[in-house]
Amino acid sequence: MTTVLIVDDQPLQRYGFRMLLDSVSETEVVGEAAHGAEAVRKAAELRPDVVLMDVRMPGMDGIEATRRIVATGDRSRVLILTTFDLDEYVYAALRAGASGFLLKDARPEELLAGIRAVAVGDAVIAPALTRRLLHEFARLVPPGGDGSAEDLRLGSLTDREREILVAIGKGWSNSEIAGRFVLSESTVKTHVGHVLSKIGARDRVQAVIFAYDHGLVRPRAE
Repeated sequence: MTTVLIVDDQPLQRYGFRMLLDSVSETEVVGEAAHGAEAVRKAAELRPDVVLMDVRMPGMDGIEATRRIVATGDRSRVLILTTFDLDEYVYAALRAGASGFLLKDARPEELLAGIRAVAVGDAVIAPALTRRLLHEFARLVPPGGDGSAEDLRLGSLTDREREILVAIGKGWSNSEIAGRFVLSESTVKTHVGHVLSKIGARDRVQAVIFAYDHGLVRPRAE
């Protein structure tokens, strides 16, 4: 059973999410919040597995709420839900520690799959937007990550793990990585786990940010 906190300033939107999540046995809605401050308070109180977080809300927005929830080091992971694809707020939310984002017009099965993925420690980004998001995100990475200053965390990676990190940075799935390096998906999953642990990343989204910040992956030319 995956526990979920729904955060959205629109009552009808919250109701729709609750109806969907209550319709399946694998999820349990433990609470709702209408703005960021309430989300932070309820996340601390209820300790849900996943927080479905709207971005634009009055008062404290979803970005600051995400930052505060993640900063507690608690179990809750944040899945951003937005009507704005490639919204600059989404990039900020990912940097704040969100485990991914989906568009609000995602199909019900996509939302449920996203919740499952985030709950077990994976990251999720709307499939149709993954590479575009990473490409656009790279444009917003502050200059200076030219790879010349070797990070100690990079030095701890084996050659294979470094290759895996670059592949993650390019937005490749485990199956794509397995095909490229002629590995089983279970082996890839093990490598990914080692990479995340060594670089101190919560999930694949944070690993992508790390790869761009350290100059391992560059935006593709238009």
